[in-house]
Amino acid sequence: MPLFVGLMSGTSLDGIDAALVRCGEGPVTLVDAVGLPMPDTLRSQLLALCQAQSVDVARLASAETAFCQLQAKAVAHLLVKSGTGPEDIVAIGSHGQTIEHAPYGYDDDSAAAFTWQLDNPSLLAELTGCRVVADFRRRDLAAGGQAAPLAPAFHAALFSDPQAWRLILNLGGFANLTLLPPDGVDASVIGFDTGPANALLDAWHLRHRPGNYDADGAWAASGRVDQPLLERLLGEPFFHRPPPKSTGREVFHLDWLASHLTGSEAPEDVQATLAELTAASVALGVEQAIRYQGASGPMYLTPCGGGAHNRDLLDRLGRRLPGLGLMHCEDIGWSPDWLEAGAFAWLAWRRLESQPGNLPSVTGARGPRVLGGVYSA
Repeated sequence: MPLFVGLMSGTSLDGIDAALVRCGEGPVTLVDAVGLPMPDTLRSQLLALCQAQSVDVARLASAETAFCQLQAKAVAHLLVKSGTGPEDIVAIGSHGQTIEHAPYGYDDDSAAAFTWQLDNPSLLAELTGCRVVADFRRRDLAAGGQAAPLAPAFHAALFSDPQAWRLILNLGGFANLTLLPPDGVDASVIGFDTGPANALLDAWHLRHRPGNYDADGAWAASGRVDQPLLERLLGEPFFHRPPPKSTGREVFHLDWLASHLTGSEAPEDVQATLAELTAASVALGVEQAIRYQGASGPMYLTPCGGGAHNRDLLDRLGRRLPGLGLMHCEDIGWSPDWLEAGAFAWLAWRRLESQPGNLPSVTGARGPRVLGGVYSA
């Protein structure tokens, strides 16, 4: 089957994931993958853009070029590692770096809904010698959808079980959930963001301790959950909004967290509470999804993304969701680290086949749409 490369840089801003994927009429298979860490300078530039009240175009162009060069470097490493030439790649599917995601617009002005992924697919095509498919989200938004999440269509292609309901939980910078019905059940695939995952945990850790993330959740595990703080955080309206829904740093950031703090909390207790917030909001999302679909019977949860390696977070989820069976990505032939990058390889294949890449039952769009623009090698 044809070979595609998928590129993903998530809201955690920790690096570029590149996955080499076979896509065609048979099963979608992961051939190889690499990850390149985000240089500190570029990460700082991107974070500043995410939090900017106004944008300096020269700074934006500089960050976009540096980001594109890192993407090209990831592709080059992947091709060398896998023994593949650029001529063997049908296309690269590039997600880009989300700078701002506002599917509801803004409450304080009349701005229309928008989503903005920093990317330069023309330059990427020049640097790699490969055709590039990019700008996947805005067509769904133009059709009245949330433009996110897009991975549930890929999850349905990979993980649907003929006999049991499947829950795919991506724990990246933000958490999103996909509920897949078994065969013979009159129900659609649904999926939505449940709230923050690594984004707040990483940011709080970086403010108080060395390193960009809390390895294995060890610091969170050392603290105690501040129950009144947790209840204040869970009061955020997004958690209680019905699907379709999506979110990002525009809602959940350190200033949002600070607005709920008294100032007397121990930093490790705040970290523990943020981990519990992720677990609680995911559990709330699971309850919403099950209620929305009237799901019953056997049900399995598959965690993926960086948070799938966070033992403390998985323990908290287990306590919040004791009735769910656990099925690992590896059990079905995929590493949890490369699932999102794989999704954009698959979406590039769908685009070149002129097949829809969105699921209206997930995003709320007016109908299926072919996603992405094509940039020739």
